[in-house]
Amino acid sequence: MLIRLFVHLLRPQPPTIERTPSPPLILFPLTLGLVIGLIACGQQTHTAKESSAKASSNHDVESNLNFFDVTLEQADEVGRPLWKVKAKRAKYTKEKQIGQAENPYGELYEDGKVVYQVQGQQADIKQDGKQLFLKGKIVATNPNNGVVLRGNELEWRPKEDLLIVRDQLTVTHNQMRAVAQEARVKTREQRMDFSGRVVANSTEPQVQIRTEHLTWQIKEQKLIGDRPVQIDRYQNNQITDQGKGDTAEVNLKTKIAILNKNAQIELLDPPMQILSDSMIWDLNAETINTNTPISVFQRAENLHITANQGEMKIPQKTVYLTGKVYGIGKRGQSLHSKTLTWYLDHHLVAANGDVVYRQIDPPLSFTGQQASGNLDAETIVVNGGNSNGRVFTEIIPQ
Repeated sequence: MLIRLFVHLLRPQPPTIERTPSPPLILFPLTLGLVIGLIACGQQTHTAKESSAKASSNHDVESNLNFFDVTLEQADEVGRPLWKVKAKRAKYTKEKQIGQAENPYGELYEDGKVVYQVQGQQADIKQDGKQLFLKGKIVATNPNNGVVLRGNELEWRPKEDLLIVRDQLTVTHNQMRAVAQEARVKTREQRMDFSGRVVANSTEPQVQIRTEHLTWQIKEQKLIGDRPVQIDRYQNNQITDQGKGDTAEVNLKTKIAILNKNAQIELLDPPMQILSDSMIWDLNAETINTNTPISVFQRAENLHITANQGEMKIPQKTVYLTGKVYGIGKRGQSLHSKTLTWYLDHHLVAANGDVVYRQIDPPLSFTGQQASGNLDAETIVVNGGNSNGRVFTEIIPQ
């Protein structure tokens, strides 16, 4: 592994003074594109009274060297660049075995190609050449996919294909904007892991995702949360729907969110709650689908309906339920059926297949193949479903 340092402009060398011999300076494992006799800027001529004072002064000179208009390069074993950093001024500190560049601009490479262009207030380069650090108002831009990261600290580990940005992190892209405490970018895999108070916002439709850890598969255009996730959907900057799950996946291209494990969706209009183990939420079409047991609760009428699977079309305010449908109202009235369509706007239900309707006051029961009506108002009509069908009525004496 090779680091090269190029200095394009040097300050004039000050008058030579007599110095006691000192060990030769090691400036990184560097190949220098300059005469090694560079003298630290700011060295002043003075008369030393004691040899020990001379040694101390010489040690300081050789420990801190300043260079101007420099280019620092890091290459791998076969000579391909890993990074290049340009700066108007750079300083090398021997004790810390580190180089510091002021207001650097650099390029990070993978397989000899630029993956990020970076700039900041200060760059720290370790002598072993394995890591590059930038500090202060960092901006890192991927010229290939348009991702821009901003923060106060950047760390580049080329051996791991890993870029880390932290401290007041923001990430912008044409598909979304995110803030978090830290982002870890696996450049070769095109994957970004956010951690710590993650908030990601996408547009068209306007959606906000909140969690503690979120993975962005950049090429696949997917956001994956492996911790509890909350997804808020907005219209005119107002929350209309809210989804939650122990895990979630959001496809930024198709605008489809999948909520898993303790999934639930809260709707503002109509005000209701949908619970299931797994739900597919189409944020553009505004539909909700599940093939796992579903529970729907309508607050205004205090109606609770469960089934084996279901679908809701939010703009049409219609719910379709299938398999062991069971609905119960606030006065204990209940309805069993194989399928049920719930028209929320009209407060009506239409049930089919082995229908059983019961109510408490007055106590009675109907059995048939079809039923329709207002379950909350207890105005249900049950029929046999065909010309030969019969409806069985049971009146329960008090």
